[in-house]
Amino acid sequence: MRSRKKPETCAGNRIKNYNWQFWIIIALPLLYVFVFAYIPMGGIILAFKDYSIRRGIWGSDWVGLRYFRQFLLSPSSSKVIVNTVVLGFYSLLAGFPIPILLAIFVNEIGSAKFKKTVQMITYAPYFISTVVMVGILMQITDLRIGLLNNFIALFGGERINFFGDPKMFRHLYVWSGVWQTSGYSAIIYIAALSGVSPELKEAATCDGASRLERIWHVDLPAIRPTIVAMLIFACGNMINIGFDKVYLMQNDMNAATSEVISTFVYKVGLVNGDYGFSTAAGLFQSLVSFLMLVTVNRASRRITETSLW
Repeated sequence: MRSRKKPETCAGNRIKNYNWQFWIIIALPLLYVFVFAYIPMGGIILAFKDYSIRRGIWGSDWVGLRYFRQFLLSPSSSKVIVNTVVLGFYSLLAGFPIPILLAIFVNEIGSAKFKKTVQMITYAPYFISTVVMVGILMQITDLRIGLLNNFIALFGGERINFFGDPKMFRHLYVWSGVWQTSGYSAIIYIAALSGVSPELKEAATCDGASRLERIWHVDLPAIRPTIVAMLIFACGNMINIGFDKVYLMQNDMNAATSEVISTFVYKVGLVNGDYGFSTAAGLFQSLVSFLMLVTVNRASRRITETSLW
């Protein structure tokens, strides 16, 4: 007689048969992370060596923490660190609350068609490349033909050289970034707001709560864990200012405020060939970001009982 397989065995075989599909799905992302994130970490040793191309990484002389002391004590490096911290804090202060407000606004829209229109308009700038974004910004703020300067001149004001004024660089960088990323960043908050219980809102309405009171006492507490988690990530990335946009917006006239660690590492390492010093500067930036992430996560766990780990 033909023996029948037990149901448990059949289920186990089906699970085993599906395992290979799961591994194929995650194989490429894991390979990408391993090749481009973990293997290059071996180059961190350059921060502790007087690197010579002829001798190679392992044959170069060991200098210890010399480059770190040089980076922290150099006047030019101190200016770069201050610029990075100020620009990062400004970006966090201006860019973090706006996606939350935008998500609440979109969530309160009653018309589904109007809601989709608002979402599409606010998401669209995120898909503009950095090069195109900076080009648009240059055209709008051009001293002679720029739309913004023409608008200022129309009301009798004096034209402003936005990209030539060091004081204007941070405002241009931060608020253009807010315009470009707020719609996309609001997605996670909109998703969190969609999970708010309608019964709670109905109960608040029956108790006489206004719309603002419902937002304050129902919506915001419901998405507080999401807000805290995103704030922790934002604080951890506060001084990780991207290289591409800053470099494209940078020129000799605004270099006093636009020189940050990422552009400094590029110029010292790739342009001047001082690989050890540039590696030490980049490693310093990564270590500070890691310490900030751990510190903010611990503080959040104590204050709000919400943390990443």
